[in-house]
Amino acid sequence: MSDTKMPVQITSVDTLGPLPDLFRFNDGRRVATREDWERRRGELYDTAITLQYGTMPPPPEVFSVDLLNEAYDTVVSCRIEAGTGERTASFLMTVIKPAGMGPFPAAVDGDMCFGYPFDRAFTGAFTDNGMMLVLFNRTELAHDRNNAREGQLYEVYPELDFGAVGAWAWGYSRCVDALEQLGIADMGRIAFTGHSRGGKTAALAGALDTRATIVNPNDACAGACGCYRTHMTAIDEKGQPNRSETLEDLVTRYPFWMGPGLKAYGGREAELPFDPHYLKALIAPRVLLQTEAVSDIWSNPVGAMRSSLAAREVFGFLGVPENILWHWRSGFHYHDVRDVTLLVQVMRHYREGTPLPETVGQYPFALPEPGFDWRAPTGSVLG
Repeated sequence: MSDTKMPVQITSVDTLGPLPDLFRFNDGRRVATREDWERRRGELYDTAITLQYGTMPPPPEVFSVDLLNEAYDTVVSCRIEAGTGERTASFLMTVIKPAGMGPFPAAVDGDMCFGYPFDRAFTGAFTDNGMMLVLFNRTELAHDRNNAREGQLYEVYPELDFGAVGAWAWGYSRCVDALEQLGIADMGRIAFTGHSRGGKTAALAGALDTRATIVNPNDACAGACGCYRTHMTAIDEKGQPNRSETLEDLVTRYPFWMGPGLKAYGGREAELPFDPHYLKALIAPRVLLQTEAVSDIWSNPVGAMRSSLAAREVFGFLGVPENILWHWRSGFHYHDVRDVTLLVQVMRHYREGTPLPETVGQYPFALPEPGFDWRAPTGSVLG
């Protein structure tokens, strides 16, 4: 981390109980086989998805793609409309691509509402490597304001209690549907990415949609990649003290992001029947790439590492311990060009066998105590 201005110093770590056992059924039995694991995944879904984010909107009954732009070989714009026979939601999808017909590997990012995805260096990280960046504005589906459930998708599925993150995740899958219909994407090479609340969304979307072969939440904080049961404080590289985001912060400041059942656990993290290692485990055996910044203390570097170590037990049990990756860069809370450059390198690694940077898999601090005393069942690949 040669561009770090000063070392980041962790000043305190509080652990609010052990991480729940990923391999223990609700009735107390333990997973013994891969068939058992598939049943256990259903229990994980009920907590890591339904309790955390609410009841998810289903695949649409009605779906169409209206191609808006054919004038430029490197930009494709279309309007997606999807929903039920009674109501639909629509949103814009823009594809920034290399010249030609493809099909190209694609990274889907819902953060079109921010300006940085249109930066030439950001888009060029993909197009200069023969890949597409697929952008959509998730806030067209559910607004990100007023601490209220506002937006089109709530009107399409008024009977469901999903929060904004669930609505936004639904948009990722509809983009994949559109790419398949347009025929321009390599459907076996789809990545989901997003930053902060968009990182929460990318993680959830990746857990739900197995067409995402690489899932890359960036600086996702609480509600996806941190650890509810771990709180920390640290001095960042500018010498400023900061603390990590807590469950209480999340459900107090942004209650409309999450499912209604999560609010009851604010300040009661030790009673939660899950933690973010459940969500990460639901992505296995596909690739989970967690990208973080050393001075983004709000994202909880200790908790994020702790939940990844726990989730790695599942990746190992499924024979792919190498498919859970993490990377910390210097700096703060932002979707940096370095982050997407790293994503492209990982996409190329799994596509072409190119080597990964040495910094992948490194942790910038002393490894934390794992926070759990269970392990994958005997016979897993991970020792």
